[in-house]
Amino acid sequence: QLSDQQKMSESPLSRFRGVYLPPELHPLNKSLVKAGKWKDVDSTQEKRRSFLHDFCKKYNSRKKLRTHLVHLVSRIYVEDRHKVLYCEVPKAGCSNWKRVLMVLNGLAASAHNISHDDVHYGKHLRKLDSYDLKEIYTRLNTYTKAIFVRDPMERLVSAFRDKFEHPNSYYHPVFGKAIIKKYRHNANEEALKTGSGVKFKEFIQYLLDSHRPVGMDIHWEQVSKLCYPCLINYDFIGKFETLEEDANYFLQLVGAPAELKFPNFKDRHSSDERTSAEVVRQYLKELSKEERQLTYDFYYLDYLMFNYTSP
Repeated sequence: QLSDQQKMSESPLSRFRGVYLPPELHPLNKSLVKAGKWKDVDSTQEKRRSFLHDFCKKYNSRKKLRTHLVHLVSRIYVEDRHKVLYCEVPKAGCSNWKRVLMVLNGLAASAHNISHDDVHYGKHLRKLDSYDLKEIYTRLNTYTKAIFVRDPMERLVSAFRDKFEHPNSYYHPVFGKAIIKKYRHNANEEALKTGSGVKFKEFIQYLLDSHRPVGMDIHWEQVSKLCYPCLINYDFIGKFETLEEDANYFLQLVGAPAELKFPNFKDRHSSDERTSAEVVRQYLKELSKEERQLTYDFYYLDYLMFNYTSP
């Protein structure tokens, strides 16, 4: 029994260290879904949900995942009008998802005329960790929680191409310089000064290094560490590979306006070929067999949780 004084001095957050959310799988409310055309998408959705649920029951190592509730929900965006929680996974359609959330929230009339900067730097959307603990719990227990994922290698290569193969005023000086300095022997002054021209192999050396010269980044962090899918019961699991279909079904589920459809345009570098399995294969050729295996091992949990085939 804690004395009243101890209770008063105890941080409210400390009581939530190592909190675990209910592991039951709740049935999806499909009352707003119209037309029978969603039958196949719905069937796929149920398979994904039960697969993840079974995986978490079997493999969930709770000791490894002890963390504050506030940290668990730090990547989750809130849309109060339609009671939606969306966990952001970069390079898996997140820019267009944020556009859709802005439209649902009444912040924009259409997803098509919201700029990239407005989406990512506009501070229009609230994250779940900005609410107090009671409000966080209420939303987690009553809102429809969605996560959209992508084949881990495709997501990784897509992030590399986006951040290192195009001019970038943040990733080149912050990550590029550190990567070139540590992993490129005989690097010239220009490369060391600008951080531009990082090679995929150098990027992978950084990724696999337990003593990285610069920390991790959300664009290549594992989904298991961004969204904690075994601790938060996501009601909906979308995949980048079936993005439009999944997203439009989800919009029906939450009662979005009928005219709102998920945008299918490429957010940036629209002239570039999309990162496909074939594009990934070309990049993986630059790595040794051991590096390929270690990269797969790095994303092992993501492969397992979302039932992706190993490359």
